[in-house]
Amino acid sequence: MNGINLSLTILSDNNAAECCTAEHGFAALIETGTCTVLFDTGRENVLLPNAAALGVDLSEVRQLVLSHGHYDHTGGVCDVLSLAPEADVYLHPGAFRKRYSIREGIAKPTFMPEKVSATLAALPENRINFIEQPSVLPCGAGITGPVPRQTGFEDTGGPFYLDTEGAIPDAIEDDLSIWFETRDGLVLIAGCCHSGIVNTLRYVTELTGRNRIAALIGGFHLSTASPERLNRTVEELNAFDIGRIIPCHCTGETAALYFRRNLHCPVEPGYAGMKVEFPL
Repeated sequence: MNGINLSLTILSDNNAAECCTAEHGFAALIETGTCTVLFDTGRENVLLPNAAALGVDLSEVRQLVLSHGHYDHTGGVCDVLSLAPEADVYLHPGAFRKRYSIREGIAKPTFMPEKVSATLAALPENRINFIEQPSVLPCGAGITGPVPRQTGFEDTGGPFYLDTEGAIPDAIEDDLSIWFETRDGLVLIAGCCHSGIVNTLRYVTELTGRNRIAALIGGFHLSTASPERLNRTVEELNAFDIGRIIPCHCTGETAALYFRRNLHCPVEPGYAGMKVEFPL
């Protein structure tokens, strides 16, 4: 496959290039020359205009993978499926749960919009794929399914609950990540990585037998991480063979800065409009 690249374009993020609009969300388009995969769809109104500004044709999407069921990753599902009506959808069945964040006693819904859940529920059975274990897409990309939580210092990183009273914690077990194999190593893309980035890296390297990580890209949900967690995370990441890290979305500016100062590999914050390529 010499001369063919894996191309990844960030379409939704908390930061954006001048030609794009920022939002609290995440979406990334991955193209390999033989397939087009959209990983997450952002929060609501920026996916289509950002794609248009970047010359991205979303009608080419053949696989839509949802990292988990939060609104800031599923808000653009209806827009995508209207442009790519034959696209297959991949997600964990837990993504449909009603769920909330509770801060200062106020519960706010974090579940996917009702119109999105209705659209997904109406899809033919052969178009929606529930991922409850590691899986491989027709194009060869891997999906983790639920990630084992092994580290003692990583958690979901936020006040998430399955009820409005805060009695039932939400471990966000539907969290999953996606990876591609390239000549430079694995390219691993996370939506929010509620399972923990170290847990996810350990799992993917175990599943693939590949220790070289060409790039780690996406949201790592460290915006509320304690200094102790950041320190442990950096110690663990430095033990991996990572080419570059591109933190996005919910990683948080403090964590991204800590990464840049303490990780052994280059760290470059992501943004909507960013495009990176890797040889296949």
